[in-house]
Amino acid sequence: MAMRTKNSTLAWISIAIALASTVGIFFIPSFQLWFLLVLIANVVVSLLFRKRYDKPALTVCRLLVGALFIFSSFTKGVDPLGTKYKMLDYFAAYHIEWLNGAAMVFSVLMILAEFLIGICLLTNVCPKIAALGGALFMLLFTTVTLFDARYDMVPDCGCFGTAVKMSNWQTFYKNLVIDAVLLPLVLNLRSVKSRLRLSTQFFIGLLYAVLFTGFEIHNYRHLPVIDFMNWKVGKQMNEKSEQEQQIYLTFRNKETGKTQEYLSPNYPWNDSVWMKQWEFVDQRVVGDNNYLGFSALDQDGDDVTDMILGTKNLLMFTSHDMSKVTDKEWEKIARITDVANQKGYDVIWVTASSQEYVEALQEQHPCLQEVYYGDELEIKTIVRFNPGVILLDEGLVVDKWSAIDFNKVWARM
Repeated sequence: MAMRTKNSTLAWISIAIALASTVGIFFIPSFQLWFLLVLIANVVVSLLFRKRYDKPALTVCRLLVGALFIFSSFTKGVDPLGTKYKMLDYFAAYHIEWLNGAAMVFSVLMILAEFLIGICLLTNVCPKIAALGGALFMLLFTTVTLFDARYDMVPDCGCFGTAVKMSNWQTFYKNLVIDAVLLPLVLNLRSVKSRLRLSTQFFIGLLYAVLFTGFEIHNYRHLPVIDFMNWKVGKQMNEKSEQEQQIYLTFRNKETGKTQEYLSPNYPWNDSVWMKQWEFVDQRVVGDNNYLGFSALDQDGDDVTDMILGTKNLLMFTSHDMSKVTDKEWEKIARITDVANQKGYDVIWVTASSQEYVEALQEQHPCLQEVYYGDELEIKTIVRFNPGVILLDEGLVVDKWSAIDFNKVWARM
């Protein structure tokens, strides 16, 4: 017994280094060779001395990896549409835009698989399959995030949705930490067992899958149950800071690879031809937070942000792409607009669609009254669904709804 305790010491040291590294990651946002070497060395140690992991050490590895996978999947599952947007960024970066049409399905399935790996490891249900699935995930994620860290292909991988923001190097560091804890588990599968019958394990796994899929679908249709974005209910959006924030966006030409930086919103976001030729790759922020990055312009290009966030009882419809608004949704929008006008509410739209397209729509839909224009990325963070509506009172976010819940707007006004 004494020999066994001695042999497992190195395993516990490796686990301790992994845990300490998770704290260090948040203080090291950029490339640091010494930190990278420490993490790689810990992965090598866990690989070479895998036989020194006794049952308690493997149990801790299983619980740590399971908990992290659950947290990661939950922060994405609460906002599957946000994960879809991030997936589209990756498709563009790797020039596989032909997969764009399946991005939503991929998003839901990827998050579900990540959750199943986590919950099965944590509850010791089908642990061998879960460990192997985790290994496949980490092989993919570690490779992709290495390219991200080295070449900045996609800013912020979205590993924790919008709940936790990490630089590309921090994300790669994080994956190396997970690898160091997961590898011993995968390489000691014979020691990873469940006391439940196999049929019982599969039934529990299926139940997990059904419940979490329902959770994802609910968040997609009815907005996130926990909103990690700026425009959450109860947020005061017009609190200015002492120093005005400036957001610089970097775009890359899809054909030439040339990059160009713009001060937001001073770039051709309303030029559909330009938007097809250029792709967003990164952003940097100068100064403190001012309106949390939101700005809107009228048809003459004048900034109306102060007016919007200073208006009482304002119903603001949002749509980053008005061509996707259906006829049934237009019918609901017309009824909501009529009721809002009768009750003294101001009704406006903020969209990223072109002014020409909006003017054509106004001839078909009289309910499309005051329309202002904003950045597509900003609009997607206001209400995830397209279209959506948000109720503001002098900049205070009172409530917001997806198009599916438009029938609830009347009761709130």
